[in-house]
Amino acid sequence: MQSIRRVLFIIDKVSSLSGKISAIACLLLVVVIFIDVVARYFFNFSSASLFEMEWHFFSIIFLFGASYTLKNDKHVRVDIFYDKMSSKGKNWVNLIGSILFLIPFCWIILKGAIPYIEVSWKMKETSTDPGGLPFRYITKGFILIGFVLLFIQALGVTTKSFLRIVSPTSFKVIDNNNME
Repeated sequence: MQSIRRVLFIIDKVSSLSGKISAIACLLLVVVIFIDVVARYFFNFSSASLFEMEWHFFSIIFLFGASYTLKNDKHVRVDIFYDKMSSKGKNWVNLIGSILFLIPFCWIILKGAIPYIEVSWKMKETSTDPGGLPFRYITKGFILIGFVLLFIQALGVTTKSFLRIVSPTSFKVIDNNNME
């Protein structure tokens, strides 16, 4: 049981790190947008690379933030029924939802994205826009990283939900990076 706790703890730590990366990308996105707006409105200057950098940072925010959001149970959900459920009912929803929807979705995306990313890396894909960013293949690589992180966190959520259902009192699950 201690090894399961340790694995869940590590999964949560990795997701916390991905959340920090997402937060840094948010800050960088704000800076890039600020520079873009100032350049455009005060200096009548526009750059394809600045515009592309904005959506590259946005993709990092989304891809790295997804596992962190799932870890903290802040993902989008229709809470009409969920909020009124018991703890055990919520764990059943999380378990079934993860097994039927989240894990297969991550698997499908990963399976489809790998060849797409491989081609991009092999050809060292760059922007097709004049003045665009040269390393588009790196950004496409974040698709793989982001969905691997989400897949791993989904396995953690599934495991926690299962353990809370089968043994709510004897197995206190790791929450918020605390070992109990």
